[in-house]
Amino acid sequence: MGSFSVALCFAALLLLHAVAGAGRRTYIVRMNHNEKPESFSTHHDWYSSHLHSLSSSSSSGDDESSLLYTYTSAFHGFSAVLDPDEAEALRRSDPVLDVFEETVYSLHTTRTPEFLGLNSEFGSWAGYGAQDLNQASYGVVIGVLDTGVWPESRSFDDTGMPEIPAKWRGECESGPDFDPKLCNKKLIGARSFSKGFQMASGGGFSNKRESVSPRDVDGHGTHTSSTAAGSAVRNASFLGYATGTARGMATRSRVATYKVCWSTGCFGSDILAGMDRAILDGVDVLSLSLGGGSAPYYRDTIAIGAFSAMEKGIFVSCSAGNSGPTKASIANVAPWIMTVGAGTLDRDFPAYAVLDNGDRIKGVSLYSGEGMGTKPLALVYNKGNSSSSNLCLPGSLDPTLVRGKIVVCDRGLNARVEKGAVVRDAGGAGMILANTAASGEELVADSHLLPAMAVGRKIGDLIREYMKSSKNPTAVLVFRGTVLGVRPSPVVAAFSSRGPNMVTPQILKPDVIGPGVNILAGWSEAVGPTGQEKDTRRTQFNIMSGTSMSCPHISGLAAFLKAAHPEWSPSAIKSALMTTAYNLDNTNSPLRDAADNSLSNPWAHGSGHVDPKKALSPGLVYDISTEEYIRFLCSLDYTLNHIQAIIKRPNVNCSRKFSDPGQLNYPSFSVLFRDKRVVRYTRELTNVGAPGSVYKVTVDVSVSVSVTVRPKRLVFRTAGEKKRYTVTFSAKRGVSGATAEFGSITWSNSQHQVRSPVAFSWTRF
Repeated sequence: MGSFSVALCFAALLLLHAVAGAGRRTYIVRMNHNEKPESFSTHHDWYSSHLHSLSSSSSSGDDESSLLYTYTSAFHGFSAVLDPDEAEALRRSDPVLDVFEETVYSLHTTRTPEFLGLNSEFGSWAGYGAQDLNQASYGVVIGVLDTGVWPESRSFDDTGMPEIPAKWRGECESGPDFDPKLCNKKLIGARSFSKGFQMASGGGFSNKRESVSPRDVDGHGTHTSSTAAGSAVRNASFLGYATGTARGMATRSRVATYKVCWSTGCFGSDILAGMDRAILDGVDVLSLSLGGGSAPYYRDTIAIGAFSAMEKGIFVSCSAGNSGPTKASIANVAPWIMTVGAGTLDRDFPAYAVLDNGDRIKGVSLYSGEGMGTKPLALVYNKGNSSSSNLCLPGSLDPTLVRGKIVVCDRGLNARVEKGAVVRDAGGAGMILANTAASGEELVADSHLLPAMAVGRKIGDLIREYMKSSKNPTAVLVFRGTVLGVRPSPVVAAFSSRGPNMVTPQILKPDVIGPGVNILAGWSEAVGPTGQEKDTRRTQFNIMSGTSMSCPHISGLAAFLKAAHPEWSPSAIKSALMTTAYNLDNTNSPLRDAADNSLSNPWAHGSGHVDPKKALSPGLVYDISTEEYIRFLCSLDYTLNHIQAIIKRPNVNCSRKFSDPGQLNYPSFSVLFRDKRVVRYTRELTNVGAPGSVYKVTVDVSVSVSVTVRPKRLVFRTAGEKKRYTVTFSAKRGVSGATAEFGSITWSNSQHQVRSPVAFSWTRF
């Protein structure tokens, strides 16, 4: 960064507090990149000139204090602090194509390598030797946009790693609490982007631990980056739980972190700056465990940045969100993004409540303190001084009624671990956290500050009824540590956000699920494992749950595939992970949904649970070029201006647009029978397997739809050969009232099964 840019940065930061108080806010401005006059040496100078002319015609102040970021790769334009009148004046300027207010996004917050079939030594997979794969992996860089990194974590040990790839253009920035020398051959980049956050917060930090630095004082970023590519750490555990070797998915890949999330959220201007810089730095994979609600792609900061990354061959993986099991709650749905939901592992942390009637109630817990002994304690529920005492909100419990007792708390509204702190502060001896209908049967283990366990809705209802019927309800809580080989697994996490895709219903989302419940990974030693102020414990590893955890699993696996197949495009890697995903759990039964223990469907699990060994050799892939994505965008009835915002090209030709967005060569199908009974799509498969491969198609669909595939047989004479097929979906008469049904189309031979899920819907969501 030049001295002028540095001075500009500090000038902006000094005035942010006054700016925020004047009702100004951050806007992202898209410029016609190609209209820069020759009189300006850089786009930065040109953008500054526009702001200067704006401030000259108003009394709002200094243009240099307004400019936050200049974007060159992920986006063409800049972000600036403006008042609404200034934003409107910019919109009327000829070179300005669009002006919109930034969005605030939120975080979506050992055993997994073995569960996925990744051992410490890869062995030989379909002709790929361990030594070759390991060597290739050294050249792959995963960029993680999150809360920063704790560089001292053992997960970033670089022992045995060769020199940093010559292509790398990134760096480790210094900060008040971050020495660039802490980076190494594993952690090769660390930057922070906080101008948008500081503008919104008045220029200060509400969290006294925060500073303008890449250091992670939250823990989330260290957890996600070490999940993606952490080095192997023996004898890792979280307070004695999940003991074993903690390692990321791509242990030999490099990590670069971009801190874009702060105590009050992840601001769009900062995210776009982080993506812009990561693209310039030379990352191969981008991992973003954050998101917001659904929005058109031209208003989605992440989708815009991800398109630029995809064009440059960078694979982008994003979390689906934690708003499940609510239908149509999914985030990050752009088709050029890998959208990742969450499932469980075959590992559990059981705890039991033994009631005085002899019932032994099972739940989960990561409590690691002293036990409760064998003496039964009284159970209480809804005993407080407000109507919210059943939820154990702060100040809601009456100490005279709960002291020395086990309190039953309903899940919801405030954080799970905070409820335990409320019980402890009121003098309670323990807690049973009981799900309600909103959380269903989903169980997430927490490291509570007092003896506590979580139970599902059905068991929670049993406990509540027991307490009504018993004159003197009592219980003893017992904690059983770590159990492996849990069946069934995986199960779709209840919190994992669900389809259908409300931005483009013809694209099925999520794409896949990966491990996202009770995941052990590295942690920041600046904060306790619960993140609560009262939690003074410090640990090098933590167990967390969320699609934030499943996303970096897929990012790491994508890096692994990138190393094995450097010639594959991001869409080819995505296709390999999707079409080889499995839909049966370890009991050989269809995947289930933790929300109500019913059978899951592709709106919850997408193509299924990732299987990295099979993805390494998928046989066939559905590839998508940038031009095909443009034809897809043209089919969405966006204006040319909107499409230019995404693809960042001066001229857009929509003469060859798709007649239906579902014509995109996507590895899955979402068929809408809203105003027609017949839908026909053509797909193209590329042979990435052996020459002379022959595939036959099988169809598994609902009784309400007939499906015809032509041809039924594909012969690939050479590697890289492409073949097309057409599939016709016909809704049977009399079923127009159906909401949704599901099926699949599979191309297979003796070595490969290339499976695509299909979702059918008749009504608007």
